[in-house]
Amino acid sequence: MYFTGDFVFVGDIGRPDLLDEAAGGQDTRFVGARQMFASLRDQFLTLPDGVQVWPAHGSGSACGKALGAVPSTTVGHERALAWWSAYVQKGDEQGFTAELLSGQPDAPLYYGRMKEQNKSGPAVLGEVAPLPEFSAAEVGAKLAAGTVLIDTRAKERHQAAAPRHSVNIPAGNTFETWSGWLLRPEDADYVLLTESAQQAEELRRRLWMVGLDNVSGYVTSTDGLDTAQAQPFAATELPQHDGALVLDVRKKTEYDEGHIPGAKQLHAGRLPWKLAELPRDQEIVVHCQGGARSAAAASFLRSQGFNVTEIAGATKPGRRRSLPSRPPEVKRPRTPDTDADGRSGAVLLSGPRHCPIRG
Repeated sequence: MYFTGDFVFVGDIGRPDLLDEAAGGQDTRFVGARQMFASLRDQFLTLPDGVQVWPAHGSGSACGKALGAVPSTTVGHERALAWWSAYVQKGDEQGFTAELLSGQPDAPLYYGRMKEQNKSGPAVLGEVAPLPEFSAAEVGAKLAAGTVLIDTRAKERHQAAAPRHSVNIPAGNTFETWSGWLLRPEDADYVLLTESAQQAEELRRRLWMVGLDNVSGYVTSTDGLDTAQAQPFAATELPQHDGALVLDVRKKTEYDEGHIPGAKQLHAGRLPWKLAELPRDQEIVVHCQGGARSAAAASFLRSQGFNVTEIAGATKPGRRRSLPSRPPEVKRPRTPDTDADGRSGAVLLSGPRHCPIRG
């Protein structure tokens, strides 16, 4: 078995541009691409076809453009079918580099924090006491003092009764990923809205994996909290929101394929660092493709005091635009923007699938 970490994925390879995108690097992507090419040529493709390949990340990860949905592959399968194989076997480093660096998804800026913590080490938590359960009055006082409530319910329940100062990040498979995208450890103390004490403890530990240590407690009900409806509206009602800023929180590549005319593109994972670019005296209408990203993004912006509404899911904006050309034999499936990680480079590593800082 070959544990390839962030080097070779199923149908794809790691991206060398993350230091430039998220950590302030300057043209490190080109050096990384050359190193990746050499590693594929001199290491990976020298192995027998039957060697099993187990990467650190799968479908949906922002660590590549189109990671496969199955958990493992083989050297032979990648040699025969991976998009990069023909470039490497022909010795076409220039073509390989151009294709590797084109159309990569937006890198959420928390990757920069992950890089630093992976390098220098995270804070030591020491002995950890069980989370206390807060009353509604205690939560209300904490929220008034600047605490943020992480509402882990499904988006439909959140939208029906959204607590003030809450960010909706459902407790699904990508909970820690979205938390890493939308929350910053330096910004606030956090309280969890969960189903039970057991779930609160589980989610707290998952937050540790993306460097969010400052959870002070939990609550299991919205009873007694200040809530408001945050129901999305149908896309057909958009003309009624004349004068609003339409904010498209999808990836740049999705936006380029088609978008609502005049919409501003800003990936949801970059919102915490880009608040100064958004108007506070104007309605902001948030949308994505299916509604999950926009629900989380809209709740985050509301928690920051913006006037936000959102378009209901299944939006198919604009007409399709042309994409960068690829060799005719290359066919890559599109993957949902639901997972992310923060490492890159041709290294031999093993790691969990949701890219923790502390692995």
